[in-house]
This record gives sequence, structure tokens and C-alpha cells, in this order.
Amino acid sequence: MNNKSRRPYMLPVQLTCDPAKIENGISMDVVEHFIKKHEEMFPRYEYLEKLYLGFHDIFREPEKPDWKPDHRLAVNFPRFITQAFVGYTYGIPIKVGHEDEKTNESLLAFEKNNQTSDHNAEMATKCSIYGHAFEYSYQNEDGKTKLKAFSPKDLFVVYDNRISEKALFAVRYGYYTDDDNRWKKYGEIMTAREIVPFEENKKGESKPNPYGYIPVVEWRLNEERMGLFEPAANLIEEFDLIISEKGNDVAAFAEAYMAILGAEVDEDGVKRIRDDRIINIYGTDDAKDVLVQFLTKPTADGTQENLLDRLQDLIFVTCMVANISDENFGNNASGISLAYKLLAMDNLAKTFDRKVSKSLSKRYKIFCSLSTNANNPNAWEDVDINFSRNVPKNLQEEVQNASGLEGIVSKKTQLTVLSVVDDPDAEMEQIRKEEDEDAEAAAKRSDLWRQPSFDYGTDSEGDEADELGGDGDEA
Repeated sequence: MNNKSRRPYMLPVQLTCDPAKIENGISMDVVEHFIKKHEEMFPRYEYLEKLYLGFHDIFREPEKPDWKPDHRLAVNFPRFITQAFVGYTYGIPIKVGHEDEKTNESLLAFEKNNQTSDHNAEMATKCSIYGHAFEYSYQNEDGKTKLKAFSPKDLFVVYDNRISEKALFAVRYGYYTDDDNRWKKYGEIMTAREIVPFEENKKGESKPNPYGYIPVVEWRLNEERMGLFEPAANLIEEFDLIISEKGNDVAAFAEAYMAILGAEVDEDGVKRIRDDRIINIYGTDDAKDVLVQFLTKPTADGTQENLLDRLQDLIFVTCMVANISDENFGNNASGISLAYKLLAMDNLAKTFDRKVSKSLSKRYKIFCSLSTNANNPNAWEDVDINFSRNVPKNLQEEVQNASGLEGIVSKKTQLTVLSVVDDPDAEMEQIRKEEDEDAEAAAKRSDLWRQPSFDYGTDSEGDEADELGGDGDEA
């Protein structure tokens, strides 16, 4: 096969520029220079994308002769690993909030308008595939701030080459075919001051940037911008190769040659054996000297199975993602056992959380820059960002653990042990409210029992004396 496709590709490098070169503006020559450098990374992006979509190198192997089985089997580990990790990490949507009521309402409206739970999952998926991705903020026709996810194939950011590594400008571009079926480049250049469209080497009329910041935020899976399944790409390709050859062995066994030794069979005899599936050889003096058998090559089924099992384990270990489909994964449902099995993936998720937290802060910094979104442009500094893991919960075990903390820790700490309690403070307030209501109801019941009773018998006697004309007293 073409071994070039299996060579390790260069990891994406941060594009940097000397600020002095763009003091007088960003020329199209500068833009073209960085577009060429950006397109040098395309082979890696396309390779990782094909792995995720299931178009592996096994399908580009040289074709075998027609008389040989030629099965091409690709097991889509990249997609399974990506979806499992994103589901575990952000299956429960990221929660954001702000202590200021008006700012919090504006944030919630922004989150709802952009369906950020789906958007964040899409960004996490792109980061898992390519190692990083970009989020683009813009104002729609209704004046609302919208978000758009871009893969690193469509957009790039150029940073300052000094220690600060400040973003200088971003470029979004693509290609289209004109009426003459010729490819033409188009896009836009984004700075903190303006957004300039371009086509080929000509700039269009610039528009002011309403945010005062470059409206692009980079999300990274890790500092190296390495994809989630990228470290195991060669293992995945090897797994495809081995299981494909195993399929070929099975097909070859089904089409094994029949050998007849000690007797001659003409074409009509071969046809009769094939069609009637009956072997009746005659015309020989000694039948015991006739040997009829299938010719099969030795198989290494046990060796192949062991290698496939080893490769599968190495794929998940290298990607640091738990194989949740493994039948042994859920055998022990205790919390500590599950925590150990998910430890590597949890550490990976926490690393991603720290990167995502920085990116979300930049998102809300852009959002709060508009007075229509927030009264205070610095409100983004106080936005609370909370991550939750999407893991199976053993509520009975949690209740036992919480009960065991009675008298050792505060009530609030006890409640934090329970996964069904999202907000311990709100839960404690609800408990106090219910206790006050119960106490009030108990007091009302007690007052009813304390009300004075009436002696209906005495009153009847008095009424009877009145009827007889006496005062009811004895003479």
C-alpha cells in the first residue's frame, strides 16, 4: 500500500507573526503566506477525519488477484472512543451562572438562544478529532450574539511571537467554483477593530468589529493539540489489517481445494461431484489406495485472536478512555471500583476541563463586551462554570455514605455526597422550610386538643328547672 499515508503527520503548530510586520495593516501577501502554512497541516486533519468517519487505510490497500479473498474490514474505534469520551465528559451540560440577577438572566437567554449544550458537545467532538477547534461569535440580523463551531480546516488564528502570545488576527476562508468551473478563494480577516472580507487577492469593504476583541476562541483538547485517538492511530490500522486477514482466512477455508489421489477423475466426474455432492470413484483395482481430502493451509486462529485482544486493550489504554462496552466493565458496581476503572479517563477529562474553562471565559468576555448583553463589561470575570461527569450512580451506596457522615461533617457536606442533590444550599433551605411547615401543623393540632369542653348534662338540668318554674337550687 501507499506507506506515505501511514507516516506520522506533524502536529499542528501555532502560527506566529512579528507584530511589527502588521503595524500598517494586514496585507493580502501576509494572509496568503499564513494560508499556505495552514494548508500544510491539511493532510493530518484529513487523515484524522477519515479515521473518525471509518475510511481507514485498509480500503486503500492494493487489490489482490481475483482468485484470492480480499475482505476489507475497518473497526471504527475512533468514533466509539470519541463519542464515549464526549458523552462521559459533557453528557451532562456545562452549567454557568452569575451572582448578579440581570447578568444571570442575560447569560441564560444567551445559552438557550445558542443551544450551548449541543454546541459545546460539537466543539468537544471536533477537539477530540483534530486536537483543537474554533468558536466564532457574531451578531445576527436580530442583534443577538450567536456562536458557530468551525474545524481547524476552515479557520486559523495568528498569534504574537512574543512571550504573551496574544492573538493578532484570525482568518476564515474557503473555496468555491465560479461559472467557468474555476476554484476561487474567499473569506474574511478578523482583528479586534474590524472584519475585512476578501476574494482571491482583493479585499472588500471592512466592517467594524462590535466586540473590541477578535471574535474567535480556540478550544484545545490538550496543550499539544493532539487528537483523542491520534496516539493509537497505528494500532487501529493494524487491528483493521489483522481482522481483514482473518476474514480472508475464513473465506479461503470455505473455498478449499479438493485433492483426489490414486484415481483419475475426468471433467464430467468433477462436475458430478460438485453438483451432486457425491463422491463415487470407480475404475481402480484397489479402492484403499484412493485418497480424497481438502487441501487447507494451517491457520493461526489462536495467535490472531490473542493479537486482536492485545491490540484492542492497547487502543483503549493509549487513548486513556475506558472500554465501557466490555462485558467485564460493569460486573463490579461499587463506587470505588468504578472510580478506578474511570480514573484515566477522568484525569483526561479534567485536563480538558481546564482548557475549556479558559475558552469559555473568553467566550463570555466577548459576550459581555456589548452593553446590550451585560451592564458591566467585566462581568465575565464572575461567571461560574461548573462541570459534571456523566457516570452511573449507585444511590443506595451514596445514601449509606451520607448516613455514615452524620455527626462528623456538616449537613451541607452530607448532602454533597448525594448525586440527586444538585444544589446543597437550596436543598437545606427546602428542608428548613418543610420543618417549619411541619412544626406549624403540629402546633395547630396541639391547640385543637387544648380547647375547653362543655358539660352538656348540667345545662340540660338547668333548662329542666327553668321549665318547672324554679331556679334549680335545692330548698
